[in-house]
Amino acid sequence: MTAIDLRTEIREFLSSRRARIAPEQAGLPAYGGNRRVKGLRREEVALLAGVSVDYYVRLERGSLAGASDGVLEAVASALQLDEAERDHLFHLARQSGAPSGPRRRRPAVAVRSTLQQVLDAISDAPAWIGNGRYDVLAMNQLGRALYSPVLADPRRPANTARFVYLNPEAARDFFVDYDRIAGDVAAKLRMEAGRNPHDEELIALVGELSTRSELFRQRWASQDVRLQRSGRKRVRHPMVGQLDLDVESLELPAEPGLHLIVYTAAAGTSAADNLALLASWAATQQTLATELDTHNG
Repeated sequence: MTAIDLRTEIREFLSSRRARIAPEQAGLPAYGGNRRVKGLRREEVALLAGVSVDYYVRLERGSLAGASDGVLEAVASALQLDEAERDHLFHLARQSGAPSGPRRRRPAVAVRSTLQQVLDAISDAPAWIGNGRYDVLAMNQLGRALYSPVLADPRRPANTARFVYLNPEAARDFFVDYDRIAGDVAAKLRMEAGRNPHDEELIALVGELSTRSELFRQRWASQDVRLQRSGRKRVRHPMVGQLDLDVESLELPAEPGLHLIVYTAAAGTSAADNLALLASWAATQQTLATELDTHNG
């Protein structure tokens, strides 16, 4: 992949969302049994959104520039978009209206020393800082111990998306819910592509994954998007066994595009006991560096 084409992104995103909605789901009559299109027709979306058919056709062909927030909201409602999909639609519209320019290199950068201090102060929970491309930029000691399978690849910055798709055997061993994780990774990368379609590093990553992973090509083609949210993650660590962890993902307002991710376990659970074992094991190990001063590629 040499570029992310916004018009193609818009066309494929809107047509895929339209195709998944049956007329009955939208409160419309389905006349006849031989509809030539899957899901809603363009004229049905236009009717639901309160715009002309010609205008909606232009939107779906990639011409979102100049569309008002009201029109975008109406289209989002007609297509029954969830929160992530709505945000993605607005990102695509904003980028369409932005002045065109060259691709921008947004290299991974070392985090500020004070942020590393914050990470190191979190002593009882794995924690790390990453960007929207899944680069691992900094970790605390317990985070390095937890993610030791991901860090086994010497390439820096370590990248969770590459681990999931380019080292699938190890990733399936590590992530208990591998299929869900794989879908989330592709969906969040597509969300990032809507925010930053000219990011050279992101374009290169998507191109690498598309070239080397059939599974990624399938997940990328689904047009699904996800928000970076809190939740649960189950991992199978080679030293301490399974850990069912709660995950909090926090945006860092002073560092746009970066997130602090912290894994915790409720007191008294087996996951909490295993985290304590992991901490004891980590204290005896040589640290696996994640900082970019070890970057060799």
